[in-house]
Amino acid sequence: MSTRIAVAGGTGLVGRLVVDEVRRAGATPVVVARSAGVDLTTGAGLDEALAGVDAVVDASNVETMSGKVSVAFFEAATRHLVQAGERAGVRHHVALSIVGCDVVDLPYYLGKRRQEELVTAGPVPWTIVRATQFHEFAGQLVDRSPGPFALAPRMLSQPVAAAEVAALLVAAALGEPQHATRELGGPRPERMDRLVRAELRRRGERRVVVPLPMAGAVGRQVKGGGLLPGPGATLGRQTFEEWATGA
Repeated sequence: MSTRIAVAGGTGLVGRLVVDEVRRAGATPVVVARSAGVDLTTGAGLDEALAGVDAVVDASNVETMSGKVSVAFFEAATRHLVQAGERAGVRHHVALSIVGCDVVDLPYYLGKRRQEELVTAGPVPWTIVRATQFHEFAGQLVDRSPGPFALAPRMLSQPVAAAEVAALLVAAALGEPQHATRELGGPRPERMDRLVRAELRRRGERRVVVPLPMAGAVGRQVKGGGLLPGPGATLGRQTFEEWATGA
């Protein structure tokens, strides 16, 4: 009987890749998403979904710039996942988090901090994988920008391929719980406004890139390298250019 791995947020950007990676590893994925009849924010359907599951990979997400919304989502989703995991006898809970969420006070990151607090204090053996921004982030910034402009925070990041994040999450889930946090970043630091320009060239779009300085405490935290992986981090291989060209 193959190992069953539940993938919370299994229909999202990383979640879909995790599901594929689980299959490649010879295990059986269980998609945990509203489209599969499971609501993480209420816990509806979770006990049924986690029955017989060996490990959980939490790649769930909420699209928001509000700290209040982020905290509310990750508080509810993580609490329900951990509690249901304990009832189901889940061996290992692996949570996807973000590099810098513990030191950079971006509103969305406050929810990730709460997620980590609940996982580390919970009864299910755990591993947390913090990843840097994905290569897709530049395109998401373009999609969110109005009219002829493309807004890009003037920040230094170290973007990583989402597929490499998925591979590390599954490897972690199949291994022993570490009760520790691992970091994964891309091969090299990049300025986000330059990546947005590269994304526009890739799309063949002529838009004005507007670099936005990050002010206040958050700006100082980012300028101090808060979004970059620390010593001992695992570094991915695929650069943004390679990802953009399909290399």
